[in-house]
Amino acid sequence: MFPQPLIPVVARGTEMGGSSVRRATVSARTRLRGSSGTMLLPSMLMFGVIVASSGLLLMIEKGILAEVKPPPLHPSHGELSWRNAGSARAASVPEDVGYQVLQDIRNRTIRTMCGQKNMPHSIWDLSAGQRRTLLKHILVSDKHRFLYCYVPKVACSNWKRILKVLDGVLENVDVKLKMDHKRDLIFLSDMKPEEIRYRLKHYFKFIFVRDPMERLLSAYRNKFGEIKEYQLKYGVEIVKKYRKNPGKTTGDDVTFSEFLRYLLDEEVEKMNEHWMPIYSLCQPCAVRYDFIGSYERLNEDANYVLERVQAPSFIHFPERQSWYKPVTPQTLHYYLCNTPRGLVKDLLPKYILDFSLFAYPLPNVTSEFCRQ
Repeated sequence: MFPQPLIPVVARGTEMGGSSVRRATVSARTRLRGSSGTMLLPSMLMFGVIVASSGLLLMIEKGILAEVKPPPLHPSHGELSWRNAGSARAASVPEDVGYQVLQDIRNRTIRTMCGQKNMPHSIWDLSAGQRRTLLKHILVSDKHRFLYCYVPKVACSNWKRILKVLDGVLENVDVKLKMDHKRDLIFLSDMKPEEIRYRLKHYFKFIFVRDPMERLLSAYRNKFGEIKEYQLKYGVEIVKKYRKNPGKTTGDDVTFSEFLRYLLDEEVEKMNEHWMPIYSLCQPCAVRYDFIGSYERLNEDANYVLERVQAPSFIHFPERQSWYKPVTPQTLHYYLCNTPRGLVKDLLPKYILDFSLFAYPLPNVTSEFCRQ
């Protein structure tokens, strides 16, 4: 039911809001270049100033961050993370200098943001509702001593499948069956406070993250384009609330703009998990994750985790299903550029911690970019 993108797309971040902003940005950043000669990231100083001064919302208006290519979202394969440096090593691809600097940028961002006084420093600093949401999303493997905070629309079904294989519930990850997202899985919320404390302190902890807008679009296309339950539960309500002449609807005709308006009016803590911000689901300041993998490097990062937790060699990360329709840069460009610009900008503050902590560039929806 959803339209296909008809317009070409250029690489993300090829233009900015105006000449004065362009001059300021160019003078304020360094040009770390790889073999391709393209700019990879802003200077450490500029990035630190942006984070420390809470200037991200200003950057939305100026379009500055649209030029920044996101740093890698995982620790180098020679160390687990800045929180656990010098521990286990994995035999993997060699690192280059550019990769190490990009990783350093991301780690400094997390340290700076999570080091603020108003940020939670343990799960016990969270409100009861926040802690309940977090513990319901952390899966436990006592056999392999790890905790995985699952994020819907970031390959969580495959990770749950792996957990079931590790626990002997499934024979292998390629078994064809509908995923039961609760059965035969152990959640941290099932445990007593002292058991939770022990596992948070001693187990390997990881999450996987994804570009916030890409994740929202994936949730929209899947839930309102394919899942009858979501169409009836959320779609009908959205159409009636945000369309002048809703008529009779079964909820399968929700537009992306209507979906974003719905998110804008929703309280974050009451959101459905498929579009709740990653920060609210997994609380990366309250939980010291040892590894943050990215959807963009899914297979490589997943293999690293499997090796790190000493999973049996026959377990591999499942291949993408043939019926799955991924969100491409062209698709995201099409939807964002056919959505009211003000609506996108108004929604960004709700997901700003996902953008900043995980070093994703803010979406570029300027008229010049969308004409290309």
